[in-house]
Amino acid sequence: MTDDLRADFANVRSEVAKAVVGQDGAVTGLMIALLAGGHVVLEGVPGVAKTLLVRTLSHCLKLETKRIQFTPDLMPGDVTGSLVYDTKAGDFEFRPGPVFTNLLLADEINRTPPKTQSALLEAMEERQVSVDGETRKLPDPFIVAATMNPIEYEGTYQLPEAQLDRFLLKLVLSIPERESELQILERSAAGFNPRDLKAAGVSEVMDANQIAKARQEVSKVSASSDVLGYIVDLARGTRKSPSVKLGVSPRGANALLASAKAWAWLTGSVGVTPDHVQTMLLPTWRHRIQLRPEAELEGVSADSILGSIMQQVQVPI
Repeated sequence: MTDDLRADFANVRSEVAKAVVGQDGAVTGLMIALLAGGHVVLEGVPGVAKTLLVRTLSHCLKLETKRIQFTPDLMPGDVTGSLVYDTKAGDFEFRPGPVFTNLLLADEINRTPPKTQSALLEAMEERQVSVDGETRKLPDPFIVAATMNPIEYEGTYQLPEAQLDRFLLKLVLSIPERESELQILERSAAGFNPRDLKAAGVSEVMDANQIAKARQEVSKVSASSDVLGYIVDLARGTRKSPSVKLGVSPRGANALLASAKAWAWLTGSVGVTPDHVQTMLLPTWRHRIQLRPEAELEGVSADSILGSIMQQVQVPI
């Protein structure tokens, strides 16, 4: 059963590659988030297939997907849903918002005010929405994939730390290498239509039940006390760094353990190793540390600081 599930995830990666070229790391990251029950920030310049990646993955997994285009005038009720008066029934009824789905694409999430961004907090953490004193459960699985543009800041709002901390991973989608970019153009020249995935030959591979079974398998992946201590030492290293104003919280340490377990399972391991932790450290923590202003002025990046901390913390044998 376990090997079959891993093979299914490998098939998902192959099917996604039929539509998305040159973003293998982001594909794997999304699957890890799905296995760990977490949410993802996709950061990249326009045109690197962030939206297409989410749409293709949801198609392969047979998950319902809805998209919210975050804008300055978006209201919390536009996300969660609201009570609407029904003239025929003479009473108010709840009209669900787009958050009631399996895979929510929050497009350009930093273009809406914090009040609306915070409407997602309960949904992301509790997998539920409270409207007018009544709590409503969200479908299972539920994952938010939020996109952000790293170069255009006019008309944007900084995401609150509390919300950033709810995202399991921050995945950076870069411009593809020349061969991959050439392959993209060749597909376009051959008539590839990104809005018609079935015509492109992208198949449905898994469903929600198989994802639930895979999550159960991931929960069985073990982590020794040495590995747990290694994660704690890494987290404490971020808090001691002179370049960091706000280090990784205990929630962040738990997030690294969860993503490392998912990666260990995908690679066929029964237990988490320091290599799994190191592989997942940057995407899991790069959005969880806050740099000091002087470090930012010097051009220091979160990734470089985390890489330095990994070199300083002793790796368990």
